[in-house]
Amino acid sequence: MAMPLRQSIRVGTYLLEQKLRKRDKFPLIVELEPLYACNLACEGCGKIQHPAGVLKQRMPVAQAVGAVLESGAPMVSIAGGEPLMHPQIDEIVRQLTARRKYVFLCTNALLLRKKIAKFAPSPYFAFAVHIDGLRERHDESVAKEGVFDEAVEAIREAKRRGFRVTTNSTFFNTDTPQTVIEVLNYLNDDLQVDEMMISPAYAYEKAPDQEHFLGVDQTRELFRKAFAGGNRRRWRLNHSPLFLDFLEGRADFPCTAWAIPNYSLFGWQRPCYLMSDGYVPTYRELVEETDWSRYGRGKDPRCANCMAHCGYEPTAVLATMGSLKESLRAARETLGGSRAGRR
Repeated sequence: MAMPLRQSIRVGTYLLEQKLRKRDKFPLIVELEPLYACNLACEGCGKIQHPAGVLKQRMPVAQAVGAVLESGAPMVSIAGGEPLMHPQIDEIVRQLTARRKYVFLCTNALLLRKKIAKFAPSPYFAFAVHIDGLRERHDESVAKEGVFDEAVEAIREAKRRGFRVTTNSTFFNTDTPQTVIEVLNYLNDDLQVDEMMISPAYAYEKAPDQEHFLGVDQTRELFRKAFAGGNRRRWRLNHSPLFLDFLEGRADFPCTAWAIPNYSLFGWQRPCYLMSDGYVPTYRELVEETDWSRYGRGKDPRCANCMAHCGYEPTAVLATMGSLKESLRAARETLGGSRAGRR
């Protein structure tokens, strides 16, 4: 796991505080969506299929910051839509980092070089650039030529300016172990991004492309083969060791969607970032009034093939905290990742 040591200590302290308070449900990271508008129309995306009136809306700064503070989460992932299309996105980031929240701004990077001067490097801030494959594969995924090359140049510019840069890569059944290896090698070794997040694609009900999502067995085989030969330890993956075990099928967990809640223009989304069964105005209502026992593989058919980090990474983190052996294992990999990131 390549999470910086300072962030690891902050998150570990937060988790210990929740345990001492005997809280059984709490947020680890908030998925904040201050808009749904996007400058791309990816075939596998289920987030931008809204009426024109909704796509024109932008969340006020006070509302965005207030939701994160209400939840108490130590980390925030700002998504959408394309966050850089929000005219006050820099102010949202500034206010959150001023409160020592770790902020990841997810972006396709088409606007990054144009908007980068609005941001300042900070240990609490990172650009999280979406890269689904090398040039041909990525441009096909986002349905537009030239996006990969622009994203690469934006990453290089951000790194040159001293920003922390991470990547998100989503994989489909059109991917092979070799294509996964190729893109992660490129991001890790050539671009030298600080951290990489990986996930099997979730079958959004509204996504235009419904044919290329991975099943559970396909996901396990894909990552088991891609991680072979020492790749898993070498790559700076921003995941707990147990979650990577989960992707390989070496461990299994229940879903803990309440730990990575989604807050959007409509409020707190039930039950998770990926599924929409309604909205509530407060995080307390989300946690206390949602029937969490209804969700997860074997319970809701929409969850049947889900192995996404927003449901299962928190479970892996909590399992790590509950085991001395796994805590030491995670600490070793965190320290190893921190040293690798300084090279």
